[in-house]
Amino acid sequence: MNILIQNGLVIDPASGFQQQTDVAIQKGHVLSIGTVHEHFSPDQTIDASGMVVMPGLVDACARLGEPGHEHEGMLTTELSAAVSGGVTSVICPPDTQPVLDEPGLVEMLQFRAARLQLARVFPLGALTRGLSGESLTAMAELTLAGCVGFSQAEEAMTQTQTLQRAMQYAATYGYVVWMRPQDAFLGKGVAASGPLATRLGLSGVPVAAETIALHTLIDTMRSTGARVHVCRLSSAAGVELVRQAKAEGLAITADVSIHHIHFTDNDVGYFDTRARLTPPLRQSRDRDALRQGLADGTIDVLVSDHTPVEGDAKDLPFAQAQPGATALEMLLSATLKWAEQSGVPWMRALQVVTSAPAALLGTAGEGLGRLEVGSPADICIYDPAAQWQVTPDELLSQSKHTPFAFDMNGSQMPARVQTTLVGGKVAFQA
Repeated sequence: MNILIQNGLVIDPASGFQQQTDVAIQKGHVLSIGTVHEHFSPDQTIDASGMVVMPGLVDACARLGEPGHEHEGMLTTELSAAVSGGVTSVICPPDTQPVLDEPGLVEMLQFRAARLQLARVFPLGALTRGLSGESLTAMAELTLAGCVGFSQAEEAMTQTQTLQRAMQYAATYGYVVWMRPQDAFLGKGVAASGPLATRLGLSGVPVAAETIALHTLIDTMRSTGARVHVCRLSSAAGVELVRQAKAEGLAITADVSIHHIHFTDNDVGYFDTRARLTPPLRQSRDRDALRQGLADGTIDVLVSDHTPVEGDAKDLPFAQAQPGATALEMLLSATLKWAEQSGVPWMRALQVVTSAPAALLGTAGEGLGRLEVGSPADICIYDPAAQWQVTPDELLSQSKHTPFAFDMNGSQMPARVQTTLVGGKVAFQA
């Protein structure tokens, strides 16, 4: 199908390209930007006057409900939520039920996602069988099935010997290990250690739970040469350790969630379970360090950390409530809001949700997160002048729980997606 997008402000954050012009799409790829060939005949024309035309967002952490958590979210609802937020590719962790530790499970997930013709899905395979932390999975077979890396999801590694062997194997074959740094014993609390957790009587998670695990990861990287992506940093001390590892030349990248650059532990309020997240929200100094780390490139990627949770699992006392929040539909707006509040140029800010996460995919992500001639026509068209308030009932995700639904003194979210194309096909239109 031939599509012509006219009169939009076309941007490619990776290259810095910015021009009001037209984009011609043919056979699922960008045919031209600017001058349209006289023989090009569009089947559909999209008027993007007043809109920004940019690469589709790549979300490096989004749980989709299937398999095993269909009561919390399904591929249909969560991928519909993704494209409504301009997200055209998602990387999903392996903590499904059953765990993504067998090639057949990975192939089935990708098959079901492809049939929907919504966002692209890139699974992470389990690093150890059943995420038990004991025996390694068949990484080569999982890679052939479509896995783009290997992760323990939320399960901490208690056996450092297993971690070392996993990283040795991954380094040998060029696989990337994705790890959220958490100590298995210190990380069992439900809120960040500090005055608020003490006042509310909530069990705390100290910063050391993150930094001890980071020290272990970084030391193991030195001995194995493995590439590691650190998932969802939460502390100022963690940011500094990643900064030092990068200065040393280690092959380390990192991400942070939209929640942790916008909220602090004070947003727990009076036990509001919408702020029950993993890792827990920390103090203002940590949020500020995370924002700065994202701005200066210490943190490479901003993720939604979309984790749908059913209503009954949130309607419990804070310590018993299930952690997680819906976030796919807020990724673009949260990114631009951070840029505005932190004084980061908006083109630079959009890199952390387009080309930077696409780079984590390796060859599987070739051309994604960019808007240039020949790239896949994964495109987000949004209204930069729009302002909106997050209203849970209007979200497309099956889960409606999000801290962005806080009143926040009546503050508005910037930008609203109008059209999303995936592979040259319209996947969402407002």
